[in-house]
Amino acid sequence: VGSLRRMPDVILTEVDAATHVATLTLNKPDKFNAFDVELVDEWADALDRLAADKTVHAIVITGAGKAFCAGGELATLATESGPLAKKEFLRDHVHRVQRPLQRVPQPVIAMINGAAMGAGFDMALLCDLRIAANEAKIGEAYVNLGLVPGDGGAWLLTHLVGPARALELLLTGKVINGEKAAEWGLVNQSVPREELSETTYALAEKLAAGPQLAQRLIKRAVYTAESMPRDTHYDMVSSYMALAQSHDDFKGAIEAAQ
Repeated sequence: VGSLRRMPDVILTEVDAATHVATLTLNKPDKFNAFDVELVDEWADALDRLAADKTVHAIVITGAGKAFCAGGELATLATESGPLAKKEFLRDHVHRVQRPLQRVPQPVIAMINGAAMGAGFDMALLCDLRIAANEAKIGEAYVNLGLVPGDGGAWLLTHLVGPARALELLLTGKVINGEKAAEWGLVNQSVPREELSETTYALAEKLAAGPQLAQRLIKRAVYTAESMPRDTHYDMVSSYMALAQSHDDFKGAIEAAQ
């Protein structure tokens, strides 16, 4: 049974010592987990702590209540501050979540239990894997407020599903459910809400029980491939292969196969 740690109440983390799976829960259910400065700063700090925790082999991110994350809290977005302050809010706070999500060595799964809108959906896209409830409402609602995707949505969607699908979501503000998101390739899997937790944690526990070095090198190889020439990538993965073949996980797998 894991131990619950509050840091503070807007973010909850739980680490299951038996399975090595950590759960990070956005905890503002009364506001559908929409974020302000406090929430995103605590989110980033929690990710940094989990990344450094050697007992954590996989991370699940979800939202308390009926939503995953409704994006930025409108009261925060509408504050009467100048353009520079608005830019700094994104750069110095919201984007603080994006950076550790990319650095976290463990596999990260977004468990999309409900609405994931705008920057809330972008945060889910930054996770390595996504499992959604069939009924979850998913969309890029920026255009409905006269805004542009400020948390990487245009880049993330274009790389994931191509410019046509990206523009369909971004230009229209269209909202789709989890089933359609799975059909389009925006999430890895969509399941009935009552099966969401079981399905997500079955995957998380499988990953957590797997070879940690190999998984972390695979994750790094996939993300660096986006900005690396092919020959450079081949040179890098040859080093990764040498490291993996020298590890006890590989030696144990060979012994078990004989």
